[in-house]
Amino acid sequence: MLTLSNPAKRNALDPAMCAALATSIAAVANDREARSLIVTGEGDAFCAGADLPAMFGDLDRPVPEIRASLREAYASFLGIRALSIPVIAAVTGPAIGAGLNIALSCDLVVASPTATFGATFARIGLHPGGGATAFLVESLGRQRATRLLLEGGTLSAQDALSWGLVESVTEDPLREARALAAKVALLEPELARNIKEAVRLAAQGPLEPVVSFESWAQAASAKGERVAAAVAKFRKRGAVSTDGRERT
Repeated sequence: MLTLSNPAKRNALDPAMCAALATSIAAVANDREARSLIVTGEGDAFCAGADLPAMFGDLDRPVPEIRASLREAYASFLGIRALSIPVIAAVTGPAIGAGLNIALSCDLVVASPTATFGATFARIGLHPGGGATAFLVESLGRQRATRLLLEGGTLSAQDALSWGLVESVTEDPLREARALAAKVALLEPELARNIKEAVRLAAQGPLEPVVSFESWAQAASAKGERVAAAVAKFRKRGAVSTDGRERT
């Protein structure tokens, strides 16, 4: 489990937390025994966004220099998106700005009834960053994403559920995330990774790359013991004739 831990600042991102995130994510990526990852926050917030003074620093710096430091910060949490294993966010309390990005970098988001999801960049005159635009268009569609970003809006847990931003709302999101992670752990690791990759391809658009990948991944999974057992069980039951009657 990866826990954002800066509760005194509601887990706001600063350079130290970004560095710790990057190190932790790299460790998970290199762990061949890892089956899934849960991301959560310590205390009453998931992540309240960026610690603005710490992250932006001297605003008299030229734009290219500020941009370079921002790209480094983005990379620290976008590594979650690049993980091959399924990742589940357990969100209790606010997930704002960069915190929203971290939650949406995960494959599944489970929220408490008190969770909120804020794309509040525009409220302070700041353009969305860290993948926010892509994540929101992917989850909400173009029009809802545009409105939320222009308004600098915040969604309640129930609105986020009805809009498709989160998978479920539950009183104990961490328990739900652990239950989901346990189910993932029962799958063959390659199968879970390939399902995640197929979904990623599907979210990007054209059908043919998805079908192409699925044909390879399904063929590979057919070599597994569980598929062999299912085929043997089917054969034992007997073939089915065109009129729906079993025959042996």
